[in-house]
Amino acid sequence: MKKFLLIVFVAVLGGLIALGGANYLGWGDTRYVEVANTPSSFANFASAPNTRVVPAPTDGFVVAADRALPAVVHIKASKSMGGRGSVQTPFGNIDPDQIPDAFRDLFGNPRGGDGGEMPLQQGSGSGVIVSSDGYIVSNNHVVADAEELEVILNDERTYTAKVIGTDPTTDIALIKIDETDLPTIKFANSDDVKIGEWVVAVGNPFSLTSTVTAGIVSAKGRSIDIVRRSGGDLAIESFIQTDAVVNPGNSGGALVNQNGDLIGINTAISSPTGVFAGYSFAVPSAIVKKVAEDLREYGVVQRGLLGARIQQLNTASAGKLDIDRNNGVYVAEVMEGSAAQEAGIQNGDVIVAVDGVKTFRSSTLLEQLGRRRPGDEVTISVERDGDLQDFKVRLKNSNGTTDVILPEETPEVYADLGADFENLDEDYAEELNIEGGVAVADLGNGLLAEQTRVRPGFILTKVNGRSVKDVEQLQRLLEVSRGAVTLEGFYPDNPEKTVNYAIVK
Repeated sequence: MKKFLLIVFVAVLGGLIALGGANYLGWGDTRYVEVANTPSSFANFASAPNTRVVPAPTDGFVVAADRALPAVVHIKASKSMGGRGSVQTPFGNIDPDQIPDAFRDLFGNPRGGDGGEMPLQQGSGSGVIVSSDGYIVSNNHVVADAEELEVILNDERTYTAKVIGTDPTTDIALIKIDETDLPTIKFANSDDVKIGEWVVAVGNPFSLTSTVTAGIVSAKGRSIDIVRRSGGDLAIESFIQTDAVVNPGNSGGALVNQNGDLIGINTAISSPTGVFAGYSFAVPSAIVKKVAEDLREYGVVQRGLLGARIQQLNTASAGKLDIDRNNGVYVAEVMEGSAAQEAGIQNGDVIVAVDGVKTFRSSTLLEQLGRRRPGDEVTISVERDGDLQDFKVRLKNSNGTTDVILPEETPEVYADLGADFENLDEDYAEELNIEGGVAVADLGNGLLAEQTRVRPGFILTKVNGRSVKDVEQLQRLLEVSRGAVTLEGFYPDNPEKTVNYAIVK
C-alpha cells in the first residue's frame, strides 16, 4: 500500500513540475509571429475593396432556372430541300456531309431519315420570348427559309410562327406568334459579364423540352469564323464562350446569369463529333437586343459602318508592319467617302478604343460598332506615330448615307428561283480568266433548290447559251425565258469543269 501511494505521489509531483516549467517558458501565451516582408495583420490578406466575389450559388441554380424556363421555347422548322437534302447552316446551304466537324452549328437533326431524297426537311432549335406580345429571338440558321415554323411553349401550348426578320451577319432572327401575356426574359448587359462567372444554358437539346445546364464564362469577344461563312464581310463575331453543356437543339436558346437574366443566345459549339465536347458560344445580349429591335422596327438591321478595312495586330503582324505594339486594330485602308475618311482617320492608324471601350481585338471593335446605327456618332481613339488621338465619327450605312435602310423588294424572278446573286469582283473574275459572271451567294426555297443540286458559290456564266456578265443581265435573260432554262457555269474549286443545271419555270 505504501509503495502504491509513493508511485501516485511521484506522478502528481512530476505533473506539477512539468506545468510549472511550461508556464515559465511561456507555452501558455498566444503569440503571432511576424515574418519579414509579409503583412503584419491577417486583415491585410483580404484587402481588395473593389473586387466582386461570386461564389457558387448556395441554392444551386434554382433562381436562374425558375425565371428562364417559362420564356424558352422549342422551335420546329420545316424547309424544302433540293436533291438528297442540303441544310441551311451558318456555313451556307450545304450538304450535311460537308459541314466541318470543328465547329458544327446546333441545328438539330440536319439530315433526318436515311439521307435519301427528301422534299421537306425537319429541324429543331430553341427560342427566347423577349416580349409578352409574342416576339421570339432565335438563330438565323434555325428559322431562315423555313416554310413552316411551329413554336411549343414550356407549358406545351403550340403555335404557328412567322418570321419577322433575319440577320445572317449576327446569326440572329426574330419570329412572332399570335399570343399575349407571355412570360419573358429580362435582358442583362453582356458588358458586365465577367470571365469565371457562373452561367446557365436553357434550351431543347435532342428535342428534350427545357433542359438546363450550368458552367462558367470561359472567354469573351471570341471569334471562330463561323458566322462569316454566311454573313460575309459584315459578319460580327464576338461570342461569349462558356463550358455550359450545349448540344444540337440548343441553337437559339438562352444563356442567363444567376438572376435568370439574358446575357446571350446560344449559337455554336466546338466539337469534333457534333455534340458537346467542352466549349459553346453565345451571341452577347447587347448585340441580340439591338438586332431584335431593328428587325421589329425596320424589318432589316441598321448597321453603322466605319468604312475601313481592318486587321488585328499581334506580335507577328506588328513586326511585318513595323509597328511598336502587339495589340489593337490596324487600319489597312480607309474607303473613299467613308465615315472614317470624313472624320480624319488614316491608313496606318491603330484603333485602340470606341467610346472608351478598349478594342485590342477586331471582334471587340466590330461588336461595338455593330451596336450603332447609321447617323450615330462615336469617338474612335487611335494611335498614330506613337501619339493617342480621338476622332468624332458619324457612322454611315452601306449606301454611304446616314439614312435608314429599308427592306429591298426581291424581283419576282429571283423569288421564283429562291436564290441571292451577286456580281463577281473584277479582280476575282480576272483571276478566274473570265470577263464576268454572277455568283450564287445564298440558296433558299425555290426552283433552284427544288430542281437542281446547285450550291452557294456556283458561278453562273450563261443562261440558255447566252453569256451573263452581271446580275442585271441575268435578270433580263430570266424574265424573257420560258419553259426549260439551262444554267451553265462552274465552281471556283474546279474552274475547268463546266456544270449545267436545268430548271422548268
